[in-house]
Order: sequence, then C-alpha cells, then structure tokens
Amino acid sequence: MGSSPQDQLETMLANIPEKTGKPLDDWLAIISKSGLDKHGAIMKLLKSEYGVTHGFANLIASKALETGEEVDLVAAQYSGAKKPLKPLYEEILAFAQDLGPDVEVAPKKASVSLRRKKQFALITPATKQRIDLGVALKGDEPTGRLEAYNAMCSHRIRLEISDDFDAEVKDWVREAYSRSG
Repeated sequence: MGSSPQDQLETMLANIPEKTGKPLDDWLAIISKSGLDKHGAIMKLLKSEYGVTHGFANLIASKALETGEEVDLVAAQYSGAKKPLKPLYEEILAFAQDLGPDVEVAPKKASVSLRRKKQFALITPATKQRIDLGVALKGDEPTGRLEAYNAMCSHRIRLEISDDFDAEVKDWVREAYSRSG
C-alpha cells in the first residue's frame, strides 16, 4: 500500500539534511539573507548556486514562503455576496458526512471536493445565488435537473435554496457515494 501525501511530505522533510547537505533551518536562513521572495527565484538560487535537486528546491522554497497562516478556503468561498449560500453548503456537507465515516472533505480555492477512494461530489458556489453540486454518476443519462457536467463529476444539479436539496438530489449523492468506494 502506498504512503499518503502527508507521509511522503514528512519523509522528504526528514531527508533534507542528508539529500541537500544542510538542515531546513540553514536553507531558510540562506533564503532569508538572499532577500528573494518569489518561489521561482528561490528555486533557481537553490538549484544553480547549491546544486539542490528540483524536488527538494521546490519543497524548501515552499517552506520559506509559508506565512504560518492557513487560509480558511470555505470561509473565503462563502464570503461577500455568496454568504447567504453557506447554510445550504453546510446542509449538503452534513448529509454527505452522514453517508459514512470514510467521507473526506477537501476544500479547494473555489470548491469543496467530497471523496472516498475517489471523488464522488463537488460543491461549488457558482454564483451569488446558486451552488452547483457535481456528482460522479458516469454512465447515467442526464435528465431533468441532473445535467451533464465535467470529467471529474459527470453530472451537476443547480441548487439555490434548501428546498432544492430534496430527496431526489440526496439519492443522487448517495448513489455517487456508493460508487466511489
């Protein structure tokens, strides 16, 4: 069984001293002294001046630019004009999480992916008045409210109010969940 991305990151971080000749703190000090503040420029410095391989240069540059502040991606999605959609998002999320303990919630910049072994749904605040709920029901014909969508989620349902998230939509989400395990 393969290791998780988090395990791989921890392994790379642990290997920095051996693979690059210096611990991460030394690299961060070098970068700080350089005055560089762009990812690409830091990578170029590490690779050309110090012979650091691409993967480790990328990791070190990323660490050097971390602010220590994590952005709340969901809060950002449902701010401003889209704030009234947050209760509908929370209703969809609660339903999906009740489908099983293996539901993984993965916020992105513009959407929230729901996964098991693979993605089964995607919640996107598409406009200030509508959430697009993508579901992975590959092979099912689009019909009525169940529209063709994209490669990751074959179908979409447009939701504007809580009443739109009805038994029919919940059945589609449940089916997509069952197919993703």
